[in-house]
Amino acid sequence: MKKLKMTTKLYFFGVILYLLGLVLMFSGFNSAIVTSLFLIATVSSGYHVIFEGFEKTILESKRTGRFMPNIHLLMSIGAVGAILIGSYEEAALLVLIFAGAHFLEEFAEGKSRREIKALLEMTPVKAKRIDDDGKASEISVNDVKIGDRIQVQNGDQVPIDGQIISGQPAINESAINGESIPREKGPGDNVFAGTVNGNATFMMTATKSNDETVLAKILKLVEQSQSHLSKTATRIKLLEPKYVTAVLILFPLVLAAGYWGFNWGLSVSLYRSIVFLISASPCAFAAAAVPATLSALSQLAKKGVLFKGGSYLSNLAELETVAFDKTGTLTKGEPEVTDFYLVDSKDKDKLTNIIFAIESQINHPLASAIASHFVPTERLQVDVSNEIGKGVQAVYGSKVYAIKKPSLFSEVSSLIDKKMRQFAGEGKTVVYLAENDKVIGLIALMDTPNEKSKQTIQFLKDQRIHTMMITGDSKQTGEAIGQFLGIDEVITNVLPEQKVDVIKQQKGQGKVTGMVGDGVNDAPALVTADIGTAMGDGTDVAVDVADVVLMKNDLSKFVTSYEVSKRLKKVVWQNIIFALVVVMVLVGLNFFGLMTIGLGVFMHEGSTLLVILNGLRLLKGNKDSNESVKKQTEPTLGQKMNPVIKG
Repeated sequence: MKKLKMTTKLYFFGVILYLLGLVLMFSGFNSAIVTSLFLIATVSSGYHVIFEGFEKTILESKRTGRFMPNIHLLMSIGAVGAILIGSYEEAALLVLIFAGAHFLEEFAEGKSRREIKALLEMTPVKAKRIDDDGKASEISVNDVKIGDRIQVQNGDQVPIDGQIISGQPAINESAINGESIPREKGPGDNVFAGTVNGNATFMMTATKSNDETVLAKILKLVEQSQSHLSKTATRIKLLEPKYVTAVLILFPLVLAAGYWGFNWGLSVSLYRSIVFLISASPCAFAAAAVPATLSALSQLAKKGVLFKGGSYLSNLAELETVAFDKTGTLTKGEPEVTDFYLVDSKDKDKLTNIIFAIESQINHPLASAIASHFVPTERLQVDVSNEIGKGVQAVYGSKVYAIKKPSLFSEVSSLIDKKMRQFAGEGKTVVYLAENDKVIGLIALMDTPNEKSKQTIQFLKDQRIHTMMITGDSKQTGEAIGQFLGIDEVITNVLPEQKVDVIKQQKGQGKVTGMVGDGVNDAPALVTADIGTAMGDGTDVAVDVADVVLMKNDLSKFVTSYEVSKRLKKVVWQNIIFALVVVMVLVGLNFFGLMTIGLGVFMHEGSTLLVILNGLRLLKGNKDSNESVKKQTEPTLGQKMNPVIKG
């Protein structure tokens, strides 16, 4: 920091000397004094440019074992050449403009890094631990242990990942999932480090250590993303020393061509050769990809999409096939009631109360789904007996009510049997409702698609991207979901290793293939795919091995990422073409004697800044994918196929 301040002070000192030199020059002062002012201005403002030019070239050449010149070296040689031919004013102007542009470039590039770095400031440092005797003590978050009771007051950051014990807070989770609207939470709900407690003090239990929190993982992923450039950026970086070497080789050839071929004379030939050196410098070309990539990564990070490297974001625009896991990725990951059928609906309220009374006492995913679906008009007290693997039953009044598997009933009406076959054919799980062993109705359940799946699939199809669903579920269930979502290809009854085979088969056909999943069983396929995307609420293994993480389980963010990747590709190619055109125009004008050192460096560095600013446009981002993938207004899978209650 001190070195940067000193460099900045010396730069502005050089600017003052240069301006003073101009005033004295036009006032007819002693030329030796004017020359001295320009030379001191050159060294004062550009010593770091010259130092970087020669030092980095020497160090990189030693490290790689081959000549590795950089852009700073070209500018340093240009400044020295201008001094040798007596163009002291232009030598100073060259250094002033280049060094000034260099400061602006660093500021512009740093803006996207600062956007990401701001995440670090969200990291909590203190926690208020409550001991067994009720005594409160403030400790470092690094000292928080799993199981510790932590108090979070209104307005404070949640210090660690945990579970609420008491209190009803509204938590702002924008730091984790990009959602600005606070979420109301209560006992049993999970809270995450770095989020903000809005309105009520609550007590929580720590469930993770500080280095294992969701926020810690986000920061780790962000740091990874900055060190992995896109393929285009990497190629440009590798091409830079070769390009600079070519310019240095052409420099004496241009000088010789000017002196012997065009008869410009030694002074003019040397001057134009120096202008060529400056005009052909690949500053704008070198800045074509990195600032744009960092800006795109920063923008997506703020939206809750984390890439482990710029190369993955760049590759996303090339996708030809995307394979999706079903459960928890395309679907909500838990069953819900889609259909409730009664032979006679006149006792609907009574039966609803009985069903709720029975299922609310059972700890089972299907029971929880049924209990959460039915809203009782009266709370009944019943004694429930649970037969593992079969179902449940209870006595109410003088009758026995049972909710069990269809295979346990030998005699059912043709209407019930027909409905059961219909729902089973749609991939739904069916349970019968019986009164005194007589089946009087049925309940159908299914893990239904989440809100954004259908629109995401449609968007990908509009982009002519082949969509697949790979699931270990049954053919009936998988095809029902696939048909509803409009997926091109559905592969069912597959094991984890078979998912990998499907991905390898797609890649073997030369297709850039993506995989989206959330479970341990998806991890091998996520690793194998060209771009593996994990849902943020998925298992730690899936998140660790994936290339992209959607922190909020929202598939529309996948669409956002694809759109940003497309924009990034477009911006980078705009920058590359613009940079090359500028170089060709400047070199062409120079051969006709229409360029000066000052004008050349001004136009050249100006083009570099335009390239960087064009890349920084990606910081703003497009409209959120909630615009592209509109909110679901169509019926859900269950609602579309059948009304909820029939009788």
